[in-house]
Amino acid sequence: MSVNVEMRTDAPGQKEYAEDAWDLKERIRVDEGLLKQRRGFFMDAYRRSMTYLLFENDALVAFASTRRDGYILFLAVLPEARGEGHGKRLVAEVAKEHPVVTCHARTTNRNALDFYENIGFTVRRRIENYYEDGGSAFYLRLGEEAGLRERLSEFLLR
Repeated sequence: MSVNVEMRTDAPGQKEYAEDAWDLKERIRVDEGLLKQRRGFFMDAYRRSMTYLLFENDALVAFASTRRDGYILFLAVLPEARGEGHGKRLVAEVAKEHPVVTCHARTTNRNALDFYENIGFTVRRRIENYYEDGGSAFYLRLGEEAGLRERLSEFLLR
């Protein structure tokens, strides 16, 4: 069976796919205890962000919302779609527009940390009590002022 993966976007001020993104984020929150943002916070951040969304046969399987400075606010991949390169593809889209890409990841989220480190992010610092529930985070960074696109392209070609 052929699977069609299509990239769509919501630019800042748009929210055509906000409900789909919310539903995916909430599924992960319920199933894995991650992405615990409240609806108002999520929708406000989504509306202000550039969001890249991947759809398989018209069903949302992954998305990334980014600020204008390349900071990834949300990166979510449907659990059954993980390992198919969707997260890497989304980060690559962000890296096309930004020489440096940054994000936070919960210190206990080993899957996210392994993913980010595997594609070249480095941990810059640990922040205690970063999350509303008191959880700690690592601040991660990909790239320097030059060479990010080349390194990411090289990684994706492996």
